[in-house]
Amino acid sequence: MTTEPVAAGGDPRRLLSDIRSLAHQVRLDQRMTWVALLVLGAVTLAGIPFDWLAMTVRCHPDTSCEFARRGVLFYWPSALLLAYTAIAVCYSRAARSRGLGARTLPYAIVGAATTVVFTAAWVAAALYFPHHPLPYQPLPYWWLVLDRLVSPWGMIGIALVVLARIERNIGLLLFTLAYLALVLLVLPTNEGWGLAGWGIQARFAAPQVVIGALLLLGAAGFFSAARRRQR
Repeated sequence: MTTEPVAAGGDPRRLLSDIRSLAHQVRLDQRMTWVALLVLGAVTLAGIPFDWLAMTVRCHPDTSCEFARRGVLFYWPSALLLAYTAIAVCYSRAARSRGLGARTLPYAIVGAATTVVFTAAWVAAALYFPHHPLPYQPLPYWWLVLDRLVSPWGMIGIALVVLARIERNIGLLLFTLAYLALVLLVLPTNEGWGLAGWGIQARFAAPQVVIGALLLLGAAGFFSAARRRQR
């Protein structure tokens, strides 16, 4: 970027066009989309061992099994708060290095708020459902979608929507909508998914691998786009 004045030749329309062009370039220079996706993808994959090792499974003689995903509550609240803090710091440093201001506070606030919502929902479910029957058998589809929404992976999508709004990034918005469609409507993150013969831990790890890989692929794509734009 340059701080030298640009002659507009006395034409107000050209001056307005130059100002808009400069504002657009500033927004592009402030984007660190790939950093956010990289951090969130790494956090997702790093959470798999916690979910796997801390999951308690109790199977009955009739082959039915009960499980509790304690690792999700042990790992994700602190991991998400650290992730959003790291993302905000990276955005602020990148902005200061370019002599720009950073608008990361709304994203950090939403990230913290969604983490609180997820934690409260999972703690409430862990305390309530062991002593109360489920309201519907089988559970309706909307219930499963709501359960996926308040999961860590659903909350990541909500925070990414806010980041897309802050960055005015249509590409990130489209990516996030596809991500949310996958997390809420396709991947059974609250039921598990995998091949026949897989254990419960492996079946719950499989959707997390897909989600983490998608976030990392998104990070690689936005990083490549940023490099091409700087050339």
